[in-house]
Amino acid sequence: MNILAIDIGNTRIKWGYAQAGEWLRQGWVATASPADLKPEIAAMPAPERIIVSNVAGAIVREQVTGQLPNSCVTHWLVSAAEQCGVRSSYADPAALGPDRWAALIGAWHLSGGACVVVNVGTTMTVDALNGEGLFLGGCIIPGAALMRDALARDTANLALRAGQFSYFPDNTGDAIASGAVNALAGAVERMTQYLRESAGVDPRVVLSGGDAALVEERLNAQVAVVDNLALEGLLHIARQAE
Repeated sequence: MNILAIDIGNTRIKWGYAQAGEWLRQGWVATASPADLKPEIAAMPAPERIIVSNVAGAIVREQVTGQLPNSCVTHWLVSAAEQCGVRSSYADPAALGPDRWAALIGAWHLSGGACVVVNVGTTMTVDALNGEGLFLGGCIIPGAALMRDALARDTANLALRAGQFSYFPDNTGDAIASGAVNALAGAVERMTQYLRESAGVDPRVVLSGGDAALVEERLNAQVAVVDNLALEGLLHIARQAE
């Protein structure tokens, strides 16, 4: 079966085209330019199934819908209480972002064990999955750019400026950049510690997202970097429905 999976984020619309369970092509367009998706899709054989996760709101959903072929029904993912071997502990399972749910399913099928599932993008999500496939819960943190923007907007002397990570920053630009990276890495390591204490095992960190590289080398953990983890989960969900 030909499957088109689309993950609509706040900054990027990631997509992947799979045939017989294997990716043939993946790419992305800016969320601000959903019309760019149409020629990408037109260059591929007509999909038999389309599955989409969307966290960018109703207007973007409508815009993306206009780019999709009418040859098959589009399934817009809503997080469930249980799906593809993963169970949710969220107070209201449907309130969990569909991208997070898809990423949890992707991580479970890739790792098969306890893991901390992290997506580093406009925001960073850090979710705990135990060895029985139970999603315990997670947190949402502003991404590095949002942190820096907030400092520039809400303080008098911390305007946006160039900076890079340093263990001991000696200038304001590096201090801001390093603070953001340390905040992100610290949130991941704290959740890893919580899961280690809860599950009694040393969990792997499954890391994805456009800013994954900012965090990867700062973590003291077993790290697996997976491109487009949410797409992996979407593919599993679509294949289960076959």
